[in-house]
Amino acid sequence: MTMKKRCPWPASNELMIKYHDKEWGVPVHNDKKLFEFLILEGFQAGLSWSTILKKRDNFKKAFDNFDAKKITKYDKRKISSLLKDEGIIRNRLKVNAAIINAKAFLQIQKEFGSFDKYMWSFVDGKPKKNKWKTMSQIPATTKESDVLSRDLIKRRFKFVGSTIIYAHMQAVGMVNDHIITCFRYKEVVGL
Repeated sequence: MTMKKRCPWPASNELMIKYHDKEWGVPVHNDKKLFEFLILEGFQAGLSWSTILKKRDNFKKAFDNFDAKKITKYDKRKISSLLKDEGIIRNRLKVNAAIINAKAFLQIQKEFGSFDKYMWSFVDGKPKKNKWKTMSQIPATTKESDVLSRDLIKRRFKFVGSTIIYAHMQAVGMVNDHIITCFRYKEVVGL
């Protein structure tokens, strides 16, 4: 039996391997899923993605399955309960940012017809296909993530610096940053 050659970052972490093999880099065009990733990336700031993946189901439950309309209505009592929820990252700034981002997300949907249309416009509607040979070649930010980050900040989003936004772009398939020797590289290019 031959082992699949994959990007080295999931290492031997089963949860990360499953995420790498099934989700990371797959183009996402569902507004709710794009919003979920944006919220999770914000909570990930300063932490490992593995930590977020372990708590992902708890986040879904705590944040009403990432229903932006419900999140915009969170009051002090709901915020207090979130800050006591050991199943998520209990950071007041990040919880408040999720609420602010839900409001900004709904505004973008209203203005552009969908969050998908807005987000993907920053890569001309199709994934950027990189051809990295090693992980060290993959940048932390790009000119596209810089521009998107600035626009999101202008629209009052929080926790959307260029590094977070580039990680988001990688996760939702706006860029294919699987290294070329990874079995997922060609699979994702074919999507």
